[in-house]
Amino acid sequence: MSDEQETQTPETMDDNPHAAEFAVLEALRAEVEALKDQRLRALAEAENVRRRADKEKLEASQYAVTKFARDMLGIADNFARALAACPPALREAADAQVKAVLDGVEATDRQLLATLERYGVRQVDTSGKFDPNMHQAIAEVPGNGTPAGNIVDVMQTGFMIGDRLLRPAMVTVARREAPAADSVDAKV
Repeated sequence: MSDEQETQTPETMDDNPHAAEFAVLEALRAEVEALKDQRLRALAEAENVRRRADKEKLEASQYAVTKFARDMLGIADNFARALAACPPALREAADAQVKAVLDGVEATDRQLLATLERYGVRQVDTSGKFDPNMHQAIAEVPGNGTPAGNIVDVMQTGFMIGDRLLRPAMVTVARREAPAADSVDAKV
């Protein structure tokens, strides 16, 4: 035994008779706090997992038709080509049977696009400025009055599904007009 332990007499231990009990109580309080913290963290993690699962479930249902929709776009393109091949002037001159066929093609095209839209597939807006996130420029052409950087013509319609790009619109874009040669010659 050390000198310190020998100097402790029963009287000095009696000065703080509840010291051992306080130490046990403090240890239990610390353990309760640690368990509360663990419980809160577990609840937060469970809530995060639930939210993540809900988000994944929503995305899975929203984007489940992506592959099918992409395949249907080829059909929509063919309907658009068929309708573009017969301009309104030719339709007026066509006989009743040809007009009926064209009306059927138009109706089928409208129904296909309406069905795609019901499933969250919609056409990309091609009015106004070129947006590299939505459009694919295939050529720059003279603007002929269209401001530089704006879409002049749409070669293939683009489509979105939900907030994701399914296929970019293929467009031609107005280029900047070169400065007139007259102004350069005038300076010389």
